[in-house]
Amino acid sequence: MATLYTEQSKNVSKTWMLMSVFLIIVIGLGFVFSRMYSNQNILYIFVIFSLIMNITSYWYSDKIALSLAKATPATRAEYFDFYTIVENLAITAGLPMPKIYVIEDPSPNAFATGRDKNHSAIVMTTGLLSIMSKTELEGVVAHEMSHIGNKDMLLSTVAVVLVGFVAIVSDMMIRMSFFGGNRDDREGNGLFMIIGIVVAILAPIAATLIQLAISRKREFLADASGSLLTRYPEGLASALEKISLYGKPMQTQSNAIAHLYIANPQGSGNFAKKVGSLFSTHPPVEERIKKLRGSL
Repeated sequence: MATLYTEQSKNVSKTWMLMSVFLIIVIGLGFVFSRMYSNQNILYIFVIFSLIMNITSYWYSDKIALSLAKATPATRAEYFDFYTIVENLAITAGLPMPKIYVIEDPSPNAFATGRDKNHSAIVMTTGLLSIMSKTELEGVVAHEMSHIGNKDMLLSTVAVVLVGFVAIVSDMMIRMSFFGGNRDDREGNGLFMIIGIVVAILAPIAATLIQLAISRKREFLADASGSLLTRYPEGLASALEKISLYGKPMQTQSNAIAHLYIANPQGSGNFAKKVGSLFSTHPPVEERIKKLRGSL
């Protein structure tokens, strides 16, 4: 019988498997284009450029996310319940106290960011804080605390960086295939030229789908881990119900950090449901609630 423990272990394994596929895509792009132009240095450039991007995003990902979300620091005096719940759950989880922030937005939502447990932050919208009971707020905070404890915030950032890297390089290579490079070299590598163009078109799509899959797996994992932390899955299940019932999109949102939120910041209205879940950064709320209540 599946439990929160088996769900947690299974999702960790799947997440790392998906990240391995990302690396294969990057190396594959470098290999194809290095053969296409008969220049091994292209492969080295791919690897070096991706490392530079990863290092940069590692150090500044939290500041970028907080700025894009227009989050402001939350004080203990103004947000007492929020502050004390984070403080208590941090002690329970054995984690340093994260910094806490709020976003002035009526749409209920939340996210966690930071490169590691010592440089982390939990962010809530004022809309979420206004409608949650204490047990529901504990469920949401535990979910976000689990993202920090599971060390998947960095994992998420790496995925975003790789998607951006693949998209930029693919676009660059498509342009070079048609307008750049030595004509004789391109004609002499006709097969790799065709393969390169096909790969350049398909790689960004594959990378984006993998990123979305990673985001969905992370949410299931954080739901499971958060419930283990509070020992009360119903708190988070009830909170997710309230969030989904609101349905309206956030007034302030950025596609770059949409996957960080506990729920889709674009809302859960009829249009989103018609489009389907293939290109959603989040798993269906109904499925998450079912899993949580099935663990009781």
